[in-house]
Amino acid sequence: MGLTRQYLRYEPAALFGLVASARAGVAFVALRGEQGRYAAVPACEHVFVWDTRKGEKVLILKGFKQQVSCLCPSPDGLHLAVGYEDGAIRLFNLLSGESTITFSGHRAAVTALQYDHLGGRLVSGSKDTEVIVWDVINESGLYRLRGHKDVITQVLFLKEKNLLVTCAKDTLVKWWDLDTQHCFKTLVGHRAEVWGMALLSKERRLITGSADSELRVWDLTYTQEVKDRDEPESKKSKESPSPGAEENTEEDETLELDEHPEERIVKCSKVGSIMREGRDRVVTLGIDRMGKFLACHGTDAVLEVFSVLSEEGIQKKLEKKIKKARKKAKQNSEEEPERSVELSLQEEIQRVTNVKASSKIKSFDLILSPKGELKIILLLQNNVIELYNLDLSAQVPQAVRVSRLTIGGHRSDVRTLAFSSDNIAILSAAAESVKIWNRSTLQCIRTMECEYALCSLFVPGDRQVIIGTKTGKLQLYDLASGSLIETLDAHDGAVWSIALSPDQHGFVTGGADKCVKFWEFELVKDENSVQKRLSMKHVRILQLDEDVLCVRYSPNQKLLAVSLLDCTVKVFYIDTLKFFLSLYGHKLPVLCMDICYDGTLIATGSADRNVKIWGLDFGDCHRSLFAHDDSVMYLQFVPKSHLFFTAGKDSKIKQWDADKFEHIQTLEGHHQEVWCLALSPNGDYVVSASHDKSLRLWERTREPLILEEEREMQQEAEYEESVAKEEQPVVAGEMKGETGLAGKKTIETIKAAERIMEAIELYREETAKQKEHNAICKAAGKEVPFPVNPILHAYGNITPSAYVLEVFKKVKSSELEESLLVLPFSYVPDLLRLFNEYIQQGSDVELLCRALLFLLKIHFGQITSNQMLVTVIENLKKTTISRVSEARDVLGFNMAGLQFLKREIEAKDEVTFFADATERFEEKKRKRKKKEKMVLAML
Repeated sequence: MGLTRQYLRYEPAALFGLVASARAGVAFVALRGEQGRYAAVPACEHVFVWDTRKGEKVLILKGFKQQVSCLCPSPDGLHLAVGYEDGAIRLFNLLSGESTITFSGHRAAVTALQYDHLGGRLVSGSKDTEVIVWDVINESGLYRLRGHKDVITQVLFLKEKNLLVTCAKDTLVKWWDLDTQHCFKTLVGHRAEVWGMALLSKERRLITGSADSELRVWDLTYTQEVKDRDEPESKKSKESPSPGAEENTEEDETLELDEHPEERIVKCSKVGSIMREGRDRVVTLGIDRMGKFLACHGTDAVLEVFSVLSEEGIQKKLEKKIKKARKKAKQNSEEEPERSVELSLQEEIQRVTNVKASSKIKSFDLILSPKGELKIILLLQNNVIELYNLDLSAQVPQAVRVSRLTIGGHRSDVRTLAFSSDNIAILSAAAESVKIWNRSTLQCIRTMECEYALCSLFVPGDRQVIIGTKTGKLQLYDLASGSLIETLDAHDGAVWSIALSPDQHGFVTGGADKCVKFWEFELVKDENSVQKRLSMKHVRILQLDEDVLCVRYSPNQKLLAVSLLDCTVKVFYIDTLKFFLSLYGHKLPVLCMDICYDGTLIATGSADRNVKIWGLDFGDCHRSLFAHDDSVMYLQFVPKSHLFFTAGKDSKIKQWDADKFEHIQTLEGHHQEVWCLALSPNGDYVVSASHDKSLRLWERTREPLILEEEREMQQEAEYEESVAKEEQPVVAGEMKGETGLAGKKTIETIKAAERIMEAIELYREETAKQKEHNAICKAAGKEVPFPVNPILHAYGNITPSAYVLEVFKKVKSSELEESLLVLPFSYVPDLLRLFNEYIQQGSDVELLCRALLFLLKIHFGQITSNQMLVTVIENLKKTTISRVSEARDVLGFNMAGLQFLKREIEAKDEVTFFADATERFEEKKRKRKKKEKMVLAML
């Protein structure tokens, strides 16, 4: 048997170059007791918490593979709910930065999240058109609500009533009664997608934003209030809307059917519209925590801010209007002007100002500071966060930009990367700037403005860098001063590729003008200094028939490989520039290539998704590999080896063996196209740049990588994915209507069900063994030692039934129902007997009752028809009722005790407060008397 080739694994080391992803919203979070200073933003699969005052990253909430799609802070400010692209929701503790709870219920990206006012429940909406309500305290799903036909865009809880409002791209706004879990009202007044909504004026007004420049305003009247009012008041409420608002000339836009009494829980009537200045669709519509300010923005860079009058403000304004009307009536000798006086919608919701951002706005958040300033944080499309302060006390409030977080990343996609010769510095260049990063600290140490960069390299010595641009220029920068030293017009078209010569005396460039140019470094006299400075001298040119896409030197500096737009790679002798080989076989142009350290192999990556490995001696194709699912964008050999990395538009980075033609490893992390990568000269680090604005660093570990194990792990991952995509198990007797179970079948729920099954199997075996052992002891007439099961021994010699309970308790609360749904019925009778035993002992009554009721619900027909289970169910009925009533009594007693303690503390605080006040009053009195005596003495 031959020796197997051992490879070393590359692991993700860091994510940097990213301020914030534009996929999800930005949210102010309370951290270290401060509000309005810290902001949580999505960053690919992580969430970054930024200190907006210092411009520092203070916390990273680490995710797994999927991108963050939604954020929502809890009302107490201690937790942050994060929704992901795969439909999972994780709750993070902001004090520790750890994920405490995970909910899996949606089959597509989470698009909306909202806590109720106490923070005990969380509602989520998704691209799968379903809404799920989760119990945060019990860490489980309550129910799934179906009804929308398109992506859910916003979900809102009503504080006072147990109601939920949802809107979606299907143009509908739906009202749900959470007591009965059904939709009792559908608002159909929109002709296009509803992108956002907000509740104002103590939940008596609803504002919706659609695809036009109109913000529609709806008045909400709850039935209980209507019943409690007197007859004249109810008549008054049915009067026409105010003249200032747009008249609703359309037919009644709500489904109000008198035949159905549940339709009358809440009455919605359109009172008018507020016109936005933007002509495009509403992207985000939101209010601050107090409900005093409303803001919205479209697909442009303007945020429109409105103030909402409080009840007191409305009353004052109304009184002023009535006074004016009375004066006018006296002058015109008219009577009773009060009835006709009403505030227009534009007077109740007033435009404050427009905030102009530096780029397109993707999301925002508002918070009213104790000083009376409105703080606005904006997440922009170009990897920037901006914080504005709005001074409300000013005559004309103007938004002032307080801080701008930009240094942590580029404004546009990074198109080229390079490593310094000492493996410490990383160069990244984009359309507007060049940045130099410290590899160990991941801090940006230099930022220099440039033109649209396409290729780059460190000059030997690592003191200067050269950038090739889209306009055909070569830009030489000095790193010590961060200044542009020289600009040369190198090509008439884009400079697509640059390569340093192995002797380090010069470099070669290839451009869109069908030329390959050779350059040498030289020292020239600096006009501004006595010392000489580095410059570039053009020495030779190679004219070709097609655009040059990539150029590479062979390590011995004898050959030059040139990739052309005609899908071929041509190899030339460097000394004479004579043609040597033509490598043809790709169906689309070769975008990248590299030559290995010993000059024997050349690997080419093409837009046809293939990588071909060629011999440089005869130009024969050794192997063609199907590398990526999209264009191969970059290819580079690992120094001193025949291993190479490829980066593709399919967001993956792959490592290959050019000798054995095998795929070694896939580096997954990026969420969009990978444009380029760079390997450090020692081969220990790989850095990559992607369209998701992130730079990722990968580090070579000492852990050996075995290909067979990699293949097995890949197959397992594929199986897990296929399990998640399978159809969900059907609950007996449940029709697919408006409601359903909150959870979904995942690999975790299947594993949990398998663990329960294994525990019950062990319980059966051990019980049978115990019976046999007892029979042997009885026959022998003496005690024979019983062999202990190693699993039970590991748990501290517990009984088999106690082991089943331990396994049952370890199932996550959010996965319990789905795990029991997967469990075959043959295990249910044993489980019911064990439940009876556990409940009699009084252990985990709440958990067991929840599981028991769910099992009875899904296996009702089989349980009731099984005669052997009749006595078990009877016993369960008695024990469950008695134990649950005991638990209720304990809870009631504890609640009464806590309320008593609360009253005691409040009474004590009031006494202390008044005592402090009297002491202060006495002190002031003493000081005043002392002052009076001093004045009298002076007189």
